Amino acid sequence: MYKLYINPQNKKGHLNRELQGHFSEHLGRCIYEGIYVGENSSIPNENGMRKDVVEALKKLQIPVLRWPGGCFADEYHWMDGVGPKENRKKMINTHWGGVMEDNSFGTEEYMELCRQLGCKTYVNGNMGSGTVREMSEWVEYMTLEGTSPMADMRKNNGHEAPYRLDYFGVGNESWGCGGNMLPEYYANEYRRYQTYVRTYDWEKPVYKIACGPNAEDYEWTEVLMKLAGGHMSGLSLHYYTVPTGDWNKKGSATEFDKKDWYQTLKKTLYMEELLSRHSAIMDKYDKEKRVGLIVDEWGTWYDCEPGTNPGFLYQQNTMRDALVAAINLNLFNKHCDRVHMANIAQLVNVLQAVILTEGEQMLLTPTYHVFDLYKCHQDGELLDSFLETKEIGEEDAKVPNLTESVSLGTDGKIHITLGNLSLDESYEIEGILAETGIKSAKGRILSGQMQDHNTFENPHKVQTHIFEQIECRDNRLNFAIPPCSVLELEIEMA
Repeated sequence: MYKLYINPQNKKGHLNRELQGHFSEHLGRCIYEGIYVGENSSIPNENGMRKDVVEALKKLQIPVLRWPGGCFADEYHWMDGVGPKENRKKMINTHWGGVMEDNSFGTEEYMELCRQLGCKTYVNGNMGSGTVREMSEWVEYMTLEGTSPMADMRKNNGHEAPYRLDYFGVGNESWGCGGNMLPEYYANEYRRYQTYVRTYDWEKPVYKIACGPNAEDYEWTEVLMKLAGGHMSGLSLHYYTVPTGDWNKKGSATEFDKKDWYQTLKKTLYMEELLSRHSAIMDKYDKEKRVGLIVDEWGTWYDCEPGTNPGFLYQQNTMRDALVAAINLNLFNKHCDRVHMANIAQLVNVLQAVILTEGEQMLLTPTYHVFDLYKCHQDGELLDSFLETKEIGEEDAKVPNLTESVSLGTDGKIHITLGNLSLDESYEIEGILAETGIKSAKGRILSGQMQDHNTFENPHKVQTHIFEQIECRDNRLNFAIPPCSVLELEIEMA
């Protein structure tokens, strides 16, 4: 019996909805085919956006969407993607597959997508190959209500009112594909560029995000916080789960064994160390925790599916990815005092996608269903909790058997999310609520075998089910969580 202790009286922090954010890049079939098919497509759409994809994402209550990259952001020139589509410039997407980018999905289309989704906007600006003026004018184009060359251009392009710009990233991966900069150089450039990312409506200030470290590059965080911390609202962090640790041979998304399973989860759990250590550095320069840690690229990265363009990063999605998502979302909740937003990579058809499409067909991945289970935490309050665990796994791939986080939801109910990392053991759990009686409890569960995944031939093999095997008495609840599963429990207090 493993005990889960919950203290509903001890609230540890606010869980921003943006902890469950998403990321869409001009990469492979994420934007084109995955989200945007054009107004003249035979696939049902509204203003070019796939209706089936938009409706599925709305059910997740998607809070924020990052765009246009990624590496693509630092070769994207926004003026190429506004105005009549027949006049827009074409370019080669040199980062991803060498394919033609016709810029038919640009600023207006992105803002229309966010309008349909009802989500916040997160635009990533071009520092790598763009100018200060170009970045400044893009912000002016999007957000200035009055009269100016850029505001007038927006109005002439059919949008009289300014757009809402919630988050703005100044460069992406500037230590790598965004310019191969040193931290001191980037810090100074960031200070310069962000000066011209103007807030034109002080009731809606732009949240400025600086390019942060690649995984465990703690020096980058130290330098950025020291030299530019006072000029930023957030600092990004990128970390991908690569099971083998070898970027040249990352392993299959669907063909793997028990050792690969535990090795993948161990790599994912490294996120805990990254969040703790980067937060500690940030605490030195920002004791009030004003600057958010923005994990705007995370998820699994495998070898692409056989027979697909290697530059498109298309991969399948199994129960292994579901547990990766559960681990990360629980960690973001636990670190909500510093982590203000996180964005899984990527939305559709790329890396750890929540949706896959093929022509008119669409399917929801196991990762989608985990986000559906976790949406109960959005805008909730993190509750003090502790779960007893034991170490399981294979040889040098040892992990705790269970992961959890608990919140008091906006509905006044307690929400528990748990993941069972074991492939063959179920665990009896006793939940104990301090000084709080339990009126009722219900749940939903996602479970299966480790390689289980949805295909266009069998799109519902992995899906959530009602979980009813819960016993409640006084301030305690008892249940068993099956192997290879993610569970969400909703508790109504007496």
